[in-house]
Amino acid sequence: MGSGQEKALTELGPHFILPWRNERLDLDAAFGRSADRVVEIGFGMGQATAEIAANQPEADFLGIEVHTPGVGALLKAIGERGLANLRIVQHDAVAVLHDGIAPDSLAGIHIYFPDPWHKKRHHKRRLIQPEFMHMLAGRLRPGGYIHLATDWENYAEQMLSVLSAEPLLQNTAQGYAPRPAFRPLTKFEARGLRLGHGVWDLLFIRTEVKNG
Repeated sequence: MGSGQEKALTELGPHFILPWRNERLDLDAAFGRSADRVVEIGFGMGQATAEIAANQPEADFLGIEVHTPGVGALLKAIGERGLANLRIVQHDAVAVLHDGIAPDSLAGIHIYFPDPWHKKRHHKRRLIQPEFMHMLAGRLRPGGYIHLATDWENYAEQMLSVLSAEPLLQNTAQGYAPRPAFRPLTKFEARGLRLGHGVWDLLFIRTEVKNG
């Protein structure tokens, strides 16, 4: 980590990192208001996360990431941009979504460029699996959305198959969706596009159907 990230962790971490206690998060208390809530799973170094939050001050964003350098980088961006609508949980996303987020509560979920585990024997380690997607869909309120993006075509195919099979979700497109205006183009992604690499977005909406 750079010195700026370390400084941000020390000075801003206590204000913007929510302690994880294996219990429901009180997001109204954390943000000091009631607003639409969007969760991002695995925000990496947080550049897109900070930009999205800056462009949507009326909504609150909760970023979940386990790697400390990324947490430090996002905290640094929070300080530089003066963002009041962004909080972080540094813990495993499956546990946070399962135990920390109320059902039928989220306006949106973002998962951008998750680890593709590109070797076939490792595909079972991929985040996007039917059981996890069913749990995520249940955390969305009716009309809420889940937005995924990947630059691995094989993973995109798996994502489309898993999300299409989830009865609580409905695709907004005939297959893959155009990149929504709210998702910024990262430098890494722009470079890949210039080299002819593909990027696939998926945008699904939570239906009114309830579990069970």
